[in-house]
Amino acid sequence: MDASRVTKHEELNITTPKPSLPPGMVIGPDGKPCKICTAFRNWRPPTSGTASSSKKSTAGMMAAFASGTGFRSPESKPENAVLPPHCPPDVEALGRATWSFLHATAAYYPARPTTHQRANMLNLIHALPVLYPCTHCAADFDDKIKEHPPDVSSRERLSKWFCERHNEVNEKLGKEMFDCAKVDERWKDGPPDGSCD
Repeated sequence: MDASRVTKHEELNITTPKPSLPPGMVIGPDGKPCKICTAFRNWRPPTSGTASSSKKSTAGMMAAFASGTGFRSPESKPENAVLPPHCPPDVEALGRATWSFLHATAAYYPARPTTHQRANMLNLIHALPVLYPCTHCAADFDDKIKEHPPDVSSRERLSKWFCERHNEVNEKLGKEMFDCAKVDERWKDGPPDGSCD
């Protein structure tokens, strides 16, 4: 580097502090705030009259995050902020949809799967850490697969395996544990009172 082009900040090795992230905000592998990894209630949608409100786009939201202005302050964060149904999923909507899919898939998995069915289920499970859009969620699931290899030998064992992995996530997030003895009631048969029939 040409010494004549060194700025005073570089010469003195001064770094500008980056804004701290609010609780729940996750940085993606690209070093920018990760929308799919963050709960909607932690976003601050652009307000009318701001430059980013004219776009009302993911790019506008990410620009606000990158500048440090796109976060809700902890005091102003509404606990009941709900992602509108026409928006791309946040981490919570994606998680609910993924767990619903996985639990329902396990509920309808054969009691005695063929070798081909077992291989397909293992392929699905092992594809999640590679393809899942929330990178930190994917990495966590990959670690859990390594710690507790999937049991695809029967519908009952697969359902239990998914329930245990889901409960590990619930515990990490401070959510209520699900009774794994009730997976069929929740994901296949419905409650005994017939309220879902």
